[in-house]
Amino acid sequence: MHNQYSKRSGRWRRVLQAAAALLAGVALWAPAAAAPASERDTVRQVAEPIGEKACIGCHGQENLHFTETLHAKAFRANPRNSRERMVCEACHGPGSLHAKDTGNKALITGFTKSWGTPLEQQNESCLGCHKGGNRLHWPGSTHAGNQVGCADCHNPMQKVSGNSLLARSTINDTCASCHQQQRAEFNKRSHMPLPEGKVSCVDCHNPHGSTTRPLLKADSTNTVCYACHAEKRGPMLWEHAPVRESCTNCHSPHGSNHDKLLVASRPQLCQQCHSPSVGHPGQFFRANQSAGAGQLVGGATSQRMVGRSCQNCHTQIHGSNHPAGARFQR
Repeated sequence: MHNQYSKRSGRWRRVLQAAAALLAGVALWAPAAAAPASERDTVRQVAEPIGEKACIGCHGQENLHFTETLHAKAFRANPRNSRERMVCEACHGPGSLHAKDTGNKALITGFTKSWGTPLEQQNESCLGCHKGGNRLHWPGSTHAGNQVGCADCHNPMQKVSGNSLLARSTINDTCASCHQQQRAEFNKRSHMPLPEGKVSCVDCHNPHGSTTRPLLKADSTNTVCYACHAEKRGPMLWEHAPVRESCTNCHSPHGSNHDKLLVASRPQLCQQCHSPSVGHPGQFFRANQSAGAGQLVGGATSQRMVGRSCQNCHTQIHGSNHPAGARFQR
């Protein structure tokens, strides 16, 4: 009985297979549905690589400058992958269509404002190789949000700077081309030693992005300052609240016309928080208390207006570890 049903099921299986083959043959011979006229008439052109020699044939002057750069030496002498072997087309894209129609700027990737290539496309060409590291926070950074492109700060086609293929000769000059206010602050009488070449903008900032809005190289202003001013870090037995909060409460980080990069002169800076109090008045500008001519206290100049003013007595203003240092005195 079992064999009888097995033979019948095998016979039906062969019948179904023959029917499926017949239907498949019909489908193969059936004429394909006609494509819409719009699709038949549209021919998508795809650019193809033409090689570095074809590019140099027209761009000889650019090649003279490019040959001196690190990109040219790496791509030509020791390419890491197939993209770097393309040299020019590694960044500008395949050039077959551009070679046929040089006037059409949409057929090649350009890295100037006048060329018209979308900024996202320009940056993506750079980030295809230069991704990660100190560029990890580039998306969402202040520079990215203000539509700053890689080519605004870097010139990969010419060796203008000593390193990093910058658009200017130094990092500071590159930053100052946009940050004019900070450039003026560095020329004030009290300033960070940036004009003297002892520090640069990237010692405190990461222009490619960070977790802070000013693109600091640390999570807070104080942490950046402590990198050089370690003696102010603490911990202190007696802490000064504005110092603990932020160094910029009292100091201008780039430059100031007041001593020690202070945001205001002493005692006015101290009086912004310490209002007049009983027994120790904070209002020093009175007719009988001045640093110059006029009515003087006891015939002598007020010590609260000369020298370092409040810090004549409160010397440990950044904090104190002395058991009697609650008032930050000696």
